[in-house]
Amino acid sequence: MITLTINGLEVSVEEGSTILEAAQFLGFPIPTLCHMEGLTPYGACRLCVVEIGEGPRARLVTSCTYPVEEGLKVRTASSRVLRARRMVLELLLASCPQSKTIQDLASAHEIRQQRFRQEHEDCILCGRCVRMCEEQMMAKAIGFRGRGAKRSIGTPFDLKSEVCRQCGGCIYVCPACQLRCTYTEPDKAICGGCANLAPPCEAKDKFDDMMCYMDPCVACEISKDR
Repeated sequence: MITLTINGLEVSVEEGSTILEAAQFLGFPIPTLCHMEGLTPYGACRLCVVEIGEGPRARLVTSCTYPVEEGLKVRTASSRVLRARRMVLELLLASCPQSKTIQDLASAHEIRQQRFRQEHEDCILCGRCVRMCEEQMMAKAIGFRGRGAKRSIGTPFDLKSEVCRQCGGCIYVCPACQLRCTYTEPDKAICGGCANLAPPCEAKDKFDDMMCYMDPCVACEISKDR
């Protein structure tokens, strides 16, 4: 067993676990997009970042690919972590503003304004479909092509794949394919219709290392019941 500290709580987890697996097992929520149970960790979306270490040597790492270490100190919801996640979500919204998954994550992270130019592309290059096709369907019908801004997903040489069984697994796991049914204005980046826009919790303005990580927030749930 490995002993580490997550959000000030000393815990023990199995050796070989990732920070994401340890946090989720203990009930600390960490948002993810490219990660999916049953698929190899990829670390592409950078949404699952956490802060490890202390002082000036503290740094952000992707929790889905970083293994637990003895004595490691992890913060899953520090102000630095939340700023990084909001930036990632704004960039993802610029690439895929119609994804219900990204819309809901943006609302949950209190993103109310889009600062980046809308690209209106669908693929966020999370790699879920590629890994699903290779690891679960054993087909390798699709894969990544190109580099940098020209990177995309498709079949080799854009030819019809002879190994594709048209199972639909790639569509099933794709965050970009989960469209918000109430989305009617393509240039409006954030819907926010499902968000509680006025949380009563004041902790977010008083603490730096530990922001609110409860999901759902107890204070928010109480306020909605009133």
